[in-house]
Amino acid sequence: MSRHPNLLFTMADQLRADYLGCNGHPTLRTPHIDALAQRGVNFTRAYCQAPVCGPSRMSFYTGRYAASHGASYNSVPLRVDERTLGDYLRPHGYRVGLVGKTHMKRDDEGMARLGLDPDSSRGVLVSECGFEPYARDDGLHPDQLANPDLPYNRYLRDQGYEGDNPWHSAANSAVGSDGELLSGWYMRHCHLPARVEEAHSETAYTTNRAMDFIEAAGDQPWCLHLSYIKPHWPYMAPAPYHAMYGPEDILPAVRSDAERERPHPVVEAFMGHGESVEFSRDEVRERVIPAYMGLVTQLDDHIGRLVDFLEDKGLRDDTVIVVTSDHGDYLGDHWLGEKELFHEPSARIPLLVVDPHRSADVSRGTRDERLVEAIDLVPTFVDLAGGDSGALDHVLEGRSLAPLVRGETVGDWRRYAFSEADYAWRPARKELGLAPDEARAFMVTDGRWKYVHYANHPPQLFDLATDPGELEDLAHRDDCRTVRGELDAALNRWFQARRLRTTIGNAEVERRTGMAHKRGFLFGVW
Repeated sequence: MSRHPNLLFTMADQLRADYLGCNGHPTLRTPHIDALAQRGVNFTRAYCQAPVCGPSRMSFYTGRYAASHGASYNSVPLRVDERTLGDYLRPHGYRVGLVGKTHMKRDDEGMARLGLDPDSSRGVLVSECGFEPYARDDGLHPDQLANPDLPYNRYLRDQGYEGDNPWHSAANSAVGSDGELLSGWYMRHCHLPARVEEAHSETAYTTNRAMDFIEAAGDQPWCLHLSYIKPHWPYMAPAPYHAMYGPEDILPAVRSDAERERPHPVVEAFMGHGESVEFSRDEVRERVIPAYMGLVTQLDDHIGRLVDFLEDKGLRDDTVIVVTSDHGDYLGDHWLGEKELFHEPSARIPLLVVDPHRSADVSRGTRDERLVEAIDLVPTFVDLAGGDSGALDHVLEGRSLAPLVRGETVGDWRRYAFSEADYAWRPARKELGLAPDEARAFMVTDGRWKYVHYANHPPQLFDLATDPGELEDLAHRDDCRTVRGELDAALNRWFQARRLRTTIGNAEVERRTGMAHKRGFLFGVW
């Protein structure tokens, strides 16, 4: 590697950590991602900072917890003053681009207050979470909201698909026996092939645009955030992926009758959501999960195609590859659908880091069980780009993974991982009779124990060693009082450690400490 590496930051939306072959799924085929795991480090205990698209991604991009950056739910704007990955990498000569989804909502009020034009070069970067929006596409375009001029819609029309919103009518719908359109928004149709040809599907299109960006970057070092929309719903896969798996390939649901008969109040409220009611039915799981698995294998095939492209361009040995997701998907586990709460299917994420540098040879093909968080990627990329993430520790709340990947001795790695939820927008809040500011929950885990604190409701406690499925809540047991207290104290220390002084670094604070008299401010002198 003759210069600082290119950074391929790949994210799949709503991909569970355990839905990869390299993470133990017995029937799901992901040979290309598995091969990357053999070339790099598989961090098997990685957690997102908020198991919902928007706040999770804002934590990925800022290196900060949701409690710090404030964008706590989808469509909550990221404050205009929050620095993101592009702000850290561009000073090191990187072109920092986006292909795919960010789910970022820009801070229009903050930009107007500062007189920042969204169409200016700086305004575009602030509007797009610090990325050059080479090909942004957040997907999820219902007919009422779809813009006919969205790049993917224009692309599909160029390929011969008709209509204002072929994202829906072609890429996420099927054809019925009488030729009628069957919308992918309805899960009963997801066993059918999407109308779109596989080569024109969202996953294929996104991969093509990533290749275009890499070609355009030339000799300049680049960081590409390649953010796939699938396997997020609508769960519609093109042929042949729609029929690649069947009910016999599905893992049994991780849930118990006791969970439904004696649920925690907040979990019970989420069980009442429509997606949870539907995913509690075996008929739904047996139709949806094979499609979900097909979408994962399709993703894997295109990641393999992209890796081959890097090889053909002579970039394999100059490119760090990261594969992760923003959160998981319950798929009926714990009688729940979607995500948002803190069970492993929702809050734990896959995280593979492939570093071609020879110093990383010592860790190739390893599984690292240390606790890792999504916010660790920004400091990791800063260090790999030749910066010093330690000099940013007054802002960045994650820790660089570079020493772990490159086999350096790290004696004081984190003891706990944290995640948080703001469910003010969900029907569960009203069901529980909570005000918007009361619908908050926080998770802490030390790798064995997982503790969840709910505002205005009792906590939960799970022993992941003896109960990896999190089926028995131990929070009420007297013999768990000590561990419950320890984790509650850890959560309180975490609250107190948020990085709130972001405009001046710790090194400068050290330099100025005790200097008042030398600067002529003689207060307290007799």
